Amino acid sequence: MREPGVRVAGLFTFREVRRFIGASGAWSLAIFLAGIYLLGSLIEGGMAGIAHFAGGYTITIFTSSGTGQGWWNYPYVYAVAPWGYLEIPFFTGISMLLVAVGVGLGMAVAVLLVLQLLRPSPAGAARSKAVGAATGLTPAMIGLVTLGACCSTTAAASAGVGLVAQASGTSISNLLLNDWYLGVFQIVIVWAALLAQELLLTVYGGLYGRDAGRRTTTRTAPASRGLRYVAGIGLRVVLVAGGLLWALAMLAEWTTVSTSSAGVGEWFQWLVQHLLLAGLAVGAGFFPGATLRLLERTRRGVLRVVPALALIGGISLLVWLPPILVSAGLDSLANQILGALGAPISWGVISPGPVGGPALLARWAIEYVVVAGFAIAVSLLPRRVLDPLVATVARVTVSPGPAPVVLDPQPIPRNEDRGDPHPSTPSALGEP
Repeated sequence: MREPGVRVAGLFTFREVRRFIGASGAWSLAIFLAGIYLLGSLIEGGMAGIAHFAGGYTITIFTSSGTGQGWWNYPYVYAVAPWGYLEIPFFTGISMLLVAVGVGLGMAVAVLLVLQLLRPSPAGAARSKAVGAATGLTPAMIGLVTLGACCSTTAAASAGVGLVAQASGTSISNLLLNDWYLGVFQIVIVWAALLAQELLLTVYGGLYGRDAGRRTTTRTAPASRGLRYVAGIGLRVVLVAGGLLWALAMLAEWTTVSTSSAGVGEWFQWLVQHLLLAGLAVGAGFFPGATLRLLERTRRGVLRVVPALALIGGISLLVWLPPILVSAGLDSLANQILGALGAPISWGVISPGPVGGPALLARWAIEYVVVAGFAIAVSLLPRRVLDPLVATVARVTVSPGPAPVVLDPQPIPRNEDRGDPHPSTPSALGEP
């Protein structure tokens, strides 16, 4: 799915982010910021530290735990020097590097946009640059919240682990036991924020002088800035956040349920209640126009099963389900509420997990009510629901630059046609 003027290949490779940093000569800044974040993650997670060790330099590589547990951590590199140590589990090292790259890119773009924001510019451009700066800071803010959370059990006191557990509906101890999930969580959230930044630079690139020297110039017509616009932008942000968290909650369940032994009900929960509904929410948040066109195509033929499944999944996620469906693996907000209120097990109650208080209410509102309610509404009335979101997308027009000289298509009269006895070749301007 893509919006007009947006190339999918360039979008997911962050072409405009890379081009913006390169044109500003700020690659050294991006690398520096990524390195600072990476070093901070290593120290905060207890994977690197300064200490005094007797002896020389040693590097040990562990290929397995010997028990088969934590297989994603191997090969595991442990290096010791007289002045300190460094330990890097396999997947944790990869996830930390990817998150650091995302934070470095996002922070570099944010700094550049802030610098441009301080320059005199039209009010409309200033507002868009302010939005760009905030979007650029988002990857860094998310990365800092979960700093060191994916590293080791020494990060148990990190507030980021608790936030991830609350958002995923699981416990801190379970996340520390399955620390691969923390790495996946960070990668998805940080790079989704970077994707939002890429969309901003792609659509509003002309406001930052990004189109200078190009043969094709992209300009945007500002959308209405009324209450409807603000509400549409807010809904898009909530849909992306809720959809991503809801999809990641499915992965959190995989830490306690084996996919190889899962039944039909559990797969229905994962594929329909989680992935399909989360995909609709994230797609509408990032690409409302493309999502609308896709849903309109599913109103015909065999593809009608898609909105039908979204409707069933959304309804089943909100209403009370009988015990037989709950035991099969389906999830329901109503059944979770009964579980939180201490209703009898015979009513098909579902335990909401260790999350409680305001965090539980926020999770119910964002990941259940918003995502499921949106799926129900958009499957029934796609255009009416998505039009307010489409209205928040700037209209993109392409100006190919100076128009070529086009000759008059009318035939140029020859001299003999005007009675001249001496015919001659007419000039290019049509003069006699």
